[in-house]
Amino acid sequence: MEHASAPIGALLRSGSRQLAAAGIRDAEIESRLLLQFVTGLSRTQLMLDADVVQEPALVNHYHDLLDKRCQRIPLQHLTGVQDFWSLELIVSPAVLIPRPETEFLIEQVLAKLHPKTGLRVLDMCTGSGAIALVLAQELDCSVVGVDLSPEALWIAQQNRSQYHLEEQVALVQSDLFAALAQERIFDCIVSNPPYIADSVIEQLEPEVACFEPRMALSGGQDGLDCIQRIITQAPNYLQVGGWLFLEIGSDQQEAVISLLQAATVYEQAQVLSDYAGQPRVALARLCC
Repeated sequence: MEHASAPIGALLRSGSRQLAAAGIRDAEIESRLLLQFVTGLSRTQLMLDADVVQEPALVNHYHDLLDKRCQRIPLQHLTGVQDFWSLELIVSPAVLIPRPETEFLIEQVLAKLHPKTGLRVLDMCTGSGAIALVLAQELDCSVVGVDLSPEALWIAQQNRSQYHLEEQVALVQSDLFAALAQERIFDCIVSNPPYIADSVIEQLEPEVACFEPRMALSGGQDGLDCIQRIITQAPNYLQVGGWLFLEIGSDQQEAVISLLQAATVYEQAQVLSDYAGQPRVALARLCC
């Protein structure tokens, strides 16, 4: 359907109505973000230029994106970017869209680790490279980011390049630790692994269930397949005294603590709740 020229304010209002009718939460915000993307204008500019009429080509582009968003295609897949920490990251359907819960994971890592010469971190299941890039910047350390998906690693490469972190961040294609030498060289292993039970995935919002990579979501029957493998294998790669950090599901606290205790090589095992009060980050220190 072809659309006539229209002022910015009218576009924002009609976009909000269309998104809200499709069941999109935060319809007004997303309408604005899509129009910012199409016009290249800031939020303030959109407000100041509310009466400025936009040409039909731009209006058609905006409505095309609205139609796709109403099909529940994630906003970030339409704009190609996601803000995370202090970075604007390139994203695609090949990677999990970075979320605020993972910023909480990073906060816990930074609370335990401090910049020092030779600090080495392993980011398992790196995806877009979000964790690896933030930790490389914040800790001024070297990071190895690992992922099984070559498509995800290509996105991580793009993000690494735009922040000029090639010398600090190495990217490795591997099924977890399989391609890494069994040497205790890492001061910290951090991971946001797949942790959703297979039976639950289809119950998630369409943006996640239909459009995000199943490989980055599926944790097997109980959601613990990848977590268990990491807990079991991590001691071969951590230095004694090194930390393991895992983002987990809100219903996995007891199971993950049991896995850490059963490994018999960890101490100070605990689960921290995020700002919404949900159990979110498991951590433990290698004692032997």
